[in-house]
Amino acid sequence: MKKDIEMPEVTGVKLCIGKSTNNNGESEWHVYLINKNHIELTNVMIVSKGYENKSPDARKTSTLRHMIEKVDEQSMAKIESISPEVFSFYNEFWVSYYILNQLFDKKFVVEPFQEFDLEKIEELDLKGRLAI
Repeated sequence: MKKDIEMPEVTGVKLCIGKSTNNNGESEWHVYLINKNHIELTNVMIVSKGYENKSPDARKTSTLRHMIEKVDEQSMAKIESISPEVFSFYNEFWVSYYILNQLFDKKFVVEPFQEFDLEKIEELDLKGRLAI
């Protein structure tokens, strides 16, 4: 049963939405997974979706799934592009990965925000929004 599966606490892994500028001077937004651990993450599976609120009739985005074979230690991976049109939504990311033979799993949520309401993401040297 699910209650019998031991899931260790996720530490050293962050998820954020970051803003960069392309060669044409236009803003680009991406979702990043940051591995601050001193060991690689393997078989990383990310399931993302957005929702306006908890109401059953609230607007929702499509569900996207991503697989990354390996995220090296002390590095980051770009997961997906994201449109500013969904910044007013709760953007949810279920992240599962292995360290050695141990499975880790955590839900990250980027709460609704405005494009001008950003914080410094030190690991990326970009402005953006961290998930909680």
